[in-house]
Amino acid sequence: MVEAELKKWGNSIGVILPAEKLKELKLGEGDKIDIAIVKKKKIDGFGLCKGAKPFKEEKEGHGRFW
Repeated sequence: MVEAELKKWGNSIGVILPAEKLKELKLGEGDKIDIAIVKKKKIDGFGLCKGAKPFKEEKEGHGRFW
């Protein structure tokens, strides 16, 4: 799975694939591929932790600090 951003390319929109992934899959210019397109939802961070338990800081020497 590769995450890519759509970019303006002339009058069209294009996808640029990372070189590392192309090398891993042994793909190059002219190769034909199939692409399954899934639109990712943007997540609004406001209220993301709503309903979560309050953070409780541990005192030094009593466990891990995160």
